[in-house]
Amino acid sequence: MTSLLSIAMREAGVAEAQGSLSNERILQYAEEAGFQNYQSDDVAWCSLFMNWVAKEAGYERTNSLAARSWLHKGQQVSTPQPGDVVIFWRESVNSWKGHVGLFVGYSKDLRRIYCLGGNQNDQVSISGYHTDRLLGFRRLRPIETRKLNTIGLSSGNTGTEVRVLQEALNILGFEAGAVDGIFGPKTKTALELYQASVNIQPTGVLDEQTLNSINEHLE
Repeated sequence: MTSLLSIAMREAGVAEAQGSLSNERILQYAEEAGFQNYQSDDVAWCSLFMNWVAKEAGYERTNSLAARSWLHKGQQVSTPQPGDVVIFWRESVNSWKGHVGLFVGYSKDLRRIYCLGGNQNDQVSISGYHTDRLLGFRRLRPIETRKLNTIGLSSGNTGTEVRVLQEALNILGFEAGAVDGIFGPKTKTALELYQASVNIQPTGVLDEQTLNSINEHLE
């Protein structure tokens, strides 16, 4: 499964057309994401782009042009990882308006949140937004949950099976961090917490008992 960030980054630089015309690439996002009535890139397209990226990556989506619709999708997280969805308010915290993109990181002084998204300065780009405008972070779930097949995964392992484990732990509410295929400290801690929650010795190693337990819970 390709990551949300990598798909979005490939579109960096796609910008609105000048004048009365619309960029055909943006209209293509709309068509492929199911927004058949979207006819002009003058209409806010940050959520449109987010829906398209989620569809391409195989993750759940809102099917809405409203940025704040993403507040009700995925799992709420307080400690975001690159690739999590981030939602901001626009004009007023109490208005219906907002902006959505993919979390990239914080500024050094932690006063700004950088995100990759569409309709940022009228294009797909990385932009910074003040933390006071934050509404929330969400971690999307894959549409098709893949089962674990490999026992013995532990710290230092890398690859597709580690990504599947990270996805599974995140879906079950144990924050394994970014789904990057690297079995690091955060993945180990999440696995240990899962094991303890189901009365399995918390070794941080994916043994057969833990694998079967996770697959059962995913079903």
